[in-house]
Amino acid sequence: MKAILTKSEVNGKVTAPPSKSYTIRGLMCAALARGESTIEHPLVSDDTVAAADVLGKIGVSIRKEADLWRVSGGNFRAPSGELYCGDSAATLRFMTAICAAVPGRSRLTVGPSLAKRPVQPLVRALQKLNIDCSSEGDYPPVEITGGRLKGGVTEIAGNISSQFISALLLVAPLAEKGLKIRLTKPLESKSYVMMTLLCLRRFGVHVTRLLDKFVVVKQDYHPASYSVEGDWTSASYLLALGAAAGEVTAGNLNSASWQGDRAMLDFLRQMGARIDVTGNAITVRKSPLKGITADLTDCIDLLPTMAVLAALAQGESVFTGIDRARLKESNRVTAVRDGLVKMGVAITEDKNKMTITGGAPKGAEINSFGDHRIAMAFSVPGIVAGDTVITDAGCVAKTYPQFWDVLQSIGGKVTKNDK
Repeated sequence: MKAILTKSEVNGKVTAPPSKSYTIRGLMCAALARGESTIEHPLVSDDTVAAADVLGKIGVSIRKEADLWRVSGGNFRAPSGELYCGDSAATLRFMTAICAAVPGRSRLTVGPSLAKRPVQPLVRALQKLNIDCSSEGDYPPVEITGGRLKGGVTEIAGNISSQFISALLLVAPLAEKGLKIRLTKPLESKSYVMMTLLCLRRFGVHVTRLLDKFVVVKQDYHPASYSVEGDWTSASYLLALGAAAGEVTAGNLNSASWQGDRAMLDFLRQMGARIDVTGNAITVRKSPLKGITADLTDCIDLLPTMAVLAALAQGESVFTGIDRARLKESNRVTAVRDGLVKMGVAITEDKNKMTITGGAPKGAEINSFGDHRIAMAFSVPGIVAGDTVITDAGCVAKTYPQFWDVLQSIGGKVTKNDK
């Protein structure tokens, strides 16, 4: 599907969708707790449905009601077939560790995008715990023989993917001898690990952090009622649209959230955007924007949003800490650069830095590379410039299926073409 964008102004109130990261973490913790838990306000998207489907195949019962999922966990069974994770990296990585506690042989398979993203560091960390676990080179599929999880000590680099550390933390309480996780390199995307720790705590699990180590003793998950807050990453496109093309009020946002992408609020302020915060509602109004310098190490998913805003700002913007963006659903550094160059924006790229000189982007055909964050981010300069086509725009279903309809609801002129 193509999204065809015509120059327009936006104005309206929207509700930020629930957090994908918290929904999947809540599902995993509920699956590990013996008894019934509830996930309130879950995100329903390709990624979260993939997580629920995989859990269902290992014996977890998930009853989906209106805005509520009832999860009966704690009784795993050997899967009868492959566990297909779609293109959900969190599902693949979390389940790679959790399957160490699932009886029998589990084979985790993935979609085409995720097949290009490495999983070997997590596989090696599990192998250090004498878990029978293997992958095809550095990449999925992954096979694990699980059941009795003894535990012990393992190590992993903290600067590759926070999801690897979160995966180990999720399974750690089930280990007979507990689990110690040593980080061989400093932790990046710390906020995502903190989100995991907060979710664990909600389900009765406590983790000790000692300098470069996480220490988890054997303990039980307890059923809980878990409410999912709004997603700051998905909201970033809506807030950016307000700053660039009118006025948008986004509700369902916790301004004290542990989500790293809450930094969007600070970045917008630094760029000169007019912002009002009233309870859980953020209003952003069209403003003359200026370039900024920002480190995106702990909020790497904001790179596409910040890059397109920088293209609309006056002056130069410099973004550092971007290297890990190359290992997402697409190489986002390349995808951002190619899209902005097509729109006539000056951009230079180094290994871990991007410099953008803002101005007046022109309409163009933008290749989303099947990446939901690229597609949604380029809606911002597309609405401002007009005459813009975003290819494979249906990929937004991964995290925000209603995005194009929401954009239309606030005045964005969007035509969806299925050809």
